[in-house]
This record gives sequence, structure tokens and C-alpha cells, in this order.
Amino acid sequence: TTPSIQAGKPRILGGVDQQSGGTWLGVNQHGLFVAACNRRKLIPPVVPRSRGILCRELLRSRSAAEAISVAMEELSSNRYEGVNYVIADGEAGWVIHGTNEPEVVALTEGLNVISNRNLNDPRDERCQLAKRLLTLQKLDSPVKFLAVASKVFARSPSSPMRPSMVIRNKDRGTVSSTLIALGLKPRDAIYQFTSGAPDENSFEDYSPMLRDILSRGLREAKLQAATV
Repeated sequence: TTPSIQAGKPRILGGVDQQSGGTWLGVNQHGLFVAACNRRKLIPPVVPRSRGILCRELLRSRSAAEAISVAMEELSSNRYEGVNYVIADGEAGWVIHGTNEPEVVALTEGLNVISNRNLNDPRDERCQLAKRLLTLQKLDSPVKFLAVASKVFARSPSSPMRPSMVIRNKDRGTVSSTLIALGLKPRDAIYQFTSGAPDENSFEDYSPMLRDILSRGLREAKLQAATV
């Protein structure tokens, strides 16, 4: 759904899954980013717990390191269907491959791409296409990167046999798209969202909402440090 600031602390900006009440992508006031995407699992649970609910719970963490610890404990219980989680903040970033044997992989400096396989998987045609298109020119600022990314991720299906960013199949397809940039200062943050396939819909700007929760989080952190 359309991004909104969720109730409770810490404040979270993200969409809400209408079925489970969870979210598949969000940023909290501490600058913690968490996103989830589907992947196959060899032996899925009979009655799985919502992966979106877990994503929302991870966004209650104060740091990426804390969220990783919580996620690994949960995913090791085998209560979830296959999932990839991207968890990052200003200090570090990781991906969890949520298979039957969950593993944590650190994000490397530079461009990292993930879909429904492993991080930077050379066998994933969509990941390789995204990497190629995103490295055709020098992208030395968040604004430049997002300008190019908005076009790359709006790449329409050209033929059934060729990879594309937008998926449009009978049983599944791209239903929304989000572009986020997080910098050292709240005013540098960018949050753009479209509630439909990006090749047919325009992105709307939700950056003021993201900057607001990041600014509030920074003020609260300074106040807490001053009173200790």
C-alpha cells in the first residue's frame, strides 16, 4: 500500500500488507532499512508465519546488527516460507538468505543486487541485467543514481525469453516499486513510490515523511545522550 508512518516507537515509514498487517519494505527513525523478497524453499512449513510481520518486527530494532540477530533466530525456527531479507543502516549492511539453512552475507562496497536468489547471483538474469544497466555511466550521487534506477527498474518485458525488470505474468507480476536513498543527514534522504508497475505509473515523492522521522530520531537520540 501507499507508504505511511506507522504508529509506535521507533517510527517506521513503509507500506502495510493488507492481508497480514506486516510490511515488505520500510525505514525506521534510526535509519534502519529492512526489505523482504520471495525466494524458493526446499521444505516450506505447513503453516507458515507471515514474512511481512517479521519484517515489521525487525524494523523495531535500533540497528542492523540487532535486526540480524532477531531475524536469524526467527528464521532458524523454520516457521517461514523462503525469503531474502536486506537489512542495513549507516554502519553496515547484510542480506539473509532465508532458505532451510539461513545464512548471513555482508553487503560489499559498491553495487549489490538481489532478487529471488542469492545476493549478486551470477545465475540470476534479472540481477545481471540490473548490474549492467546501472553501471553504464558514472553515478556519483544519490540523485543521479535514482534518476537512472527509476528508468532501469521501469524496463518493460520485451519478449518472453528475455529478462526484464518489470514482471507481467498470468500468475504473478510487479505491483509496486520503491526508490530509497539514505545519507548522512536527514535532509539527504529520498523516498519515492509508485503503486503499480513503474513502466505504466509515475513515482510519487514521500521524501518529506522520511526526512521527518529521521530528524525526530536524531533529536531523540541527542536528547537521550544528553540526559545519560
